[in-house]
Amino acid sequence: CGGAGPGRAGPTAPPPFAAGPRGGAPSPPPLPPPRSPQEWFGLPSVPAWPLPLRAARGGRGRGAASHVTPRGGAGVGAMSRRERGPEPGPGGAEAAAEDAAPAEPASPDQCLSLLPWDRFSAWLHCVCVVGFDLELGQAVEVIYPSHSKLTDKEKTNICYLSFPDSNSGCLGDTQFCFRFRRSPGRKVSLCCFLDQLDRDLPVYLKKDSAYYYGYVYFRQVRDKSLKRGYFQKSLVLISKLPYVHLFRTMLKQIAPEYFEKSEAFLEAVCSDVDRWPPPVPGKVLQLPIMGVIMKLRIPTYRDKPGTTPIVQNMHQADAQISMALPTVHEVDLFRCFCPVFFHIQMLWELVLLGEPLVVMAPSPAESSETVLALVSCISPLKYCSDFRPYFTIHDSEFKEYTTRTQAPPSVILGVTNPFFAKTLQHWPHIIRIGDIKLPGEVPKQVKVKKLKNLKTLDSKPGVYTSYKPYLNKDEEIVKQLQKGVQQKRPTEAQSVILRRYFLELTESFIIPLERYVASLMPLQKCISPWKSPPQLRQFSQDDFMKTLEKAGPQLTSGLKGDWIGLYRHFLKSPNFDGWFRSRQKEMTQKLEALHLEALCNENLVFWSQKHTEVETVDLVLKLKNKLLQADREHLPVKTDTLKKLQTHINDIILALPHDLQDILLKTGTT
Repeated sequence: CGGAGPGRAGPTAPPPFAAGPRGGAPSPPPLPPPRSPQEWFGLPSVPAWPLPLRAARGGRGRGAASHVTPRGGAGVGAMSRRERGPEPGPGGAEAAAEDAAPAEPASPDQCLSLLPWDRFSAWLHCVCVVGFDLELGQAVEVIYPSHSKLTDKEKTNICYLSFPDSNSGCLGDTQFCFRFRRSPGRKVSLCCFLDQLDRDLPVYLKKDSAYYYGYVYFRQVRDKSLKRGYFQKSLVLISKLPYVHLFRTMLKQIAPEYFEKSEAFLEAVCSDVDRWPPPVPGKVLQLPIMGVIMKLRIPTYRDKPGTTPIVQNMHQADAQISMALPTVHEVDLFRCFCPVFFHIQMLWELVLLGEPLVVMAPSPAESSETVLALVSCISPLKYCSDFRPYFTIHDSEFKEYTTRTQAPPSVILGVTNPFFAKTLQHWPHIIRIGDIKLPGEVPKQVKVKKLKNLKTLDSKPGVYTSYKPYLNKDEEIVKQLQKGVQQKRPTEAQSVILRRYFLELTESFIIPLERYVASLMPLQKCISPWKSPPQLRQFSQDDFMKTLEKAGPQLTSGLKGDWIGLYRHFLKSPNFDGWFRSRQKEMTQKLEALHLEALCNENLVFWSQKHTEVETVDLVLKLKNKLLQADREHLPVKTDTLKKLQTHINDIILALPHDLQDILLKTGTT
C-alpha cells in the first residue's frame, strides 16, 4: 500500500494521480473560471460570502483504531460528528481540532448587499394572502414581494393547502403548515451563496431544494356584510426552511394585525424581514418584527443531540419587546403523541423503516403537528422519504399517492377529508386521532385495531395496522409519562422526556451501523500521493450482521426483541439509503482531504525537476483542480494545508520558463 517517498520520486517515479484504485483518468483541458454573479449581471463587486473549510479532526476512537476514520473516528458508541457533536478522543483530539479550526467568516453584513430582498430571501421565498372568491373559490390575492416567482401549479397548490377542508369547521383562528413540491427548472437566485450555511446544520434541518414549506394563519369569522356570511382568509409564509416554531411564532405576532390593517402592514413586515441577519447556525440571532425582537439560536451539527442551549431574554434598552424562542423547529411532542402514546415505540419503528403512514385528523392543525412529530421521532437520523403535514384531494400528487395499481409509496400523509378514509383504505398503517387537547387525565389504553375496522373518518381514535413490532414494548416509558400526567407535570417537561427516549432509542440502533461503516475506511498507509485516493470497501449486510453479536444495540439499550430483523428491514428502506449515501460522501471527502495532505508533505518541486515540462504542467493543473475541489466540496482540510499546497504550485511554476509561467498564472481550473 505504501507509496514512494520524496527520495524515490526520480525519473522512474510515476506522476501524482497515476491510475490507482479509481482509474486515475487524465485531467481534461482546463476551462476558464466560472463567472461570478457580478460579472454576469454587471453588478458592482461585493465581498463574497466566505467559504471556510472545516478542519480535519484528529484522533481515533477505540472501535476503529487501525483505520482512517471520518471526522475523528468512530469509537465505541460514537455516532457521526454531524449527528453527535464533537467528542474529544484520546491523544489530544480536542487540541488538534482547535489548531485545525477554520478562520471566522466575515461579517454577514458585509456579504448581503447584492440586491434588495436578498436578506428576505435567506429566510422566506414570499408571503401570500389567500382569500375566498364566490366565483373562483380560493385565490391568491397578494404575493409579496411582487417580484417573487411562483408557477401556476405552485399557486394552485398553495390555494388549496392554505384552507382547511370544509368539514373541519375551523371557526376563529387556526395555524398549521404544509409542504409541497417545487416546480422543476427554477432559476437559482443570486443569494444561493447562503446555501453553504446549510452544511453547518444538523442533517435533519438541512433544506430540501425540491420542496417548499407553507406556514398558515387562517381566519374564519362571521361577517354579515359578505354574501357568504363569513370572512375567510389565510396569511401564508412560503419558505425552504423547516423552522416550524419560528414561523408559527412570527405569524402569531403579525397575522391578527394584518387582518385589520391589510397591505401597508404586510409591506412593513417584509421590510423588517429584509433587515434580518442571515440564518447562521450556532449564533444567537435577533430578529425584529413589528416592534418585537425574537431571539433564537439555530442548531449546528456540532450540538449534542437532545440539548438545547438556552437563549437568554435580555432587557432591551429601547421600547422594543424581546422574546426568546427555546427552539426554531421542534413541535410539542407529547401533546401530539398523547392520543396514541401507548404505541409510540411501534410508531417509531414504522417511521424508521419508511413505512407508508396516514394520519387522519379532524383539522389541519392536528394533522400537521402529528406528521411533524412522527418525522422528528427518529432524530438525529433524517427522515429521507416524502412527508406532507397537510394533504388534500386537490394536491398535484393526489393520484400518485392514492393509486391502487401499485403498493403505497414511502410517505407520511396528514389528511382531514373523510374521502380519504375510503381512498386510502388499502394503506397498511393508519393513525386516527381526535381533537388534540392538553392532557388533563391519564389516557386510556387504545388497542391496535385491524384495518378492516376503519370505515369512516368518524371511527374511534387509534392505530389501525396489522404490523407486528420487532422490539418488545418498553413499559417503563409509558409508566413514566402516565405518572407525569397524574402529577400534572407540564407538557413541555413530558415532551423533553419523550424526546430523550426517542433519541436514546435511535442512537442505540444507529451506533452499530456507524461503527461498521467506519471500518470500511482504508488504512492510512494506503493513501499515497502518487496514486488516486483509495476507494471505500463495499458495505456487506452479512458482515454487518456478524458484528451485532458482540457490538450490537444490547450494549446501550435494555430493550429485547428481534433487533436483527429490524436491521434487515431497515437496510431496505429509503432512510438507510439516505443515511449511507451521506456517510459515503463524508468518508470520500475525508479520503480526498488526506490525499491532499499527503501531496503537501511531498517535495513536489524536486519531482518536477526530474520530469518533462509537459508532465510538470499537467501536475500544476491537477493540483489547481484539487484546490478548487477542496473549496467547492468544503473538504475537511486545514487552512495551513491549502496554503502549503498553493505555495508548492507557485514554486513549481516559478521554476518553469517565463512563457509557461505566464500561461499557468493566468490559467483557471476546471
